[in-house]
Amino acid sequence: MHYNEMGRTGVKVSNLCLGTMTFGTQTSEAEGHAQMDFALSNGINFVDTAEMYPVNPISAETIGRTEEILGTWNAQNPSKRADYILATKHSGEGMAYVRDGAPISSKTIAQTIEGNLRRLQTDYIDLYQFHWPNRGSYMFRKNWDYGPTGLRADAVRADMLDCLEALQSQVEKGNIRYFGLSNESAWGTSQWLRLSEDHGLPRVATIQNEYSLLCRLYDTDLGELSVAEDVGLIAFSPLAVGLLTGKYQNGAAPEGSRKSIGADLGGRVTERVWPAVDAYLEIARKHGLDPVHMALAWCVTRPFMCSAIFGATTQSQLEHSLKASDVTLSQECLEDISRAHKAHPMPY
Repeated sequence: MHYNEMGRTGVKVSNLCLGTMTFGTQTSEAEGHAQMDFALSNGINFVDTAEMYPVNPISAETIGRTEEILGTWNAQNPSKRADYILATKHSGEGMAYVRDGAPISSKTIAQTIEGNLRRLQTDYIDLYQFHWPNRGSYMFRKNWDYGPTGLRADAVRADMLDCLEALQSQVEKGNIRYFGLSNESAWGTSQWLRLSEDHGLPRVATIQNEYSLLCRLYDTDLGELSVAEDVGLIAFSPLAVGLLTGKYQNGAAPEGSRKSIGADLGGRVTERVWPAVDAYLEIARKHGLDPVHMALAWCVTRPFMCSAIFGATTQSQLEHSLKASDVTLSQECLEDISRAHKAHPMPY
């Protein structure tokens, strides 16, 4: 396992991160605890969750359940809490099941962190992330028709400053250590950085955005910002919610899989995605690689990568994915991947 610095924090995290968004629906509490045991004993020291998890589906009845499952593990393993970096998130505006869809602000941050800490059964959160911007985001397939209409930069900055000041209070109390973003843009991240530096407030350490062989929106402006400003990418869906495993080819939807729950995989199923997946599966075959290992190993080669989050509904999937940490891609393989990307850019 390799480890990268998390922004400018001095904290080193494994370049593969255990994602937990299925804990509580597809993954039981006992299975979730077993995954924590196995991941931490095999080099993972980074675990990501969110107050709105589990997903598949999201419901009022299950909100917070994933944090609760991690919390019971923490309670059973108090000596191990210092052995890993725990990241969670504050849901943004419009999530009707949480705070009636209120935006993130100084009015919500303290109360929300109290809930995070209570469910997680811990005294502190290492990385506290805002799940998406109050002003909206082009993520989640909204990039095709996104337009920042009505954007008022001064109002956005005032909102950000209000949030940063509330976060500073939480840092001083010892409730959180570091601050991260999710589903953010290059402009938005630059404003957070500018305000933190101007006012001596918590600096953005990471951005958690979608990134995979099939979704490379991050490669340009955000990639440049990440490298220049030491704000590392925490990539979610590096296996493109299972598309890059090949298990959905030819119309397949295995029982219990994400596709069996949501047929369009959050808008990722398009006519163009299947030829793109075929191209990457063929590259894996050519180089004698498992496609899961190739997709994860490629992610961690990117110059802006802090860590790639992978999830597993079963223990066997977890064990299989972790083998990617031993895989190094050849230059020829990387060149084949570049050619496939040019032939199949942004298939969804």
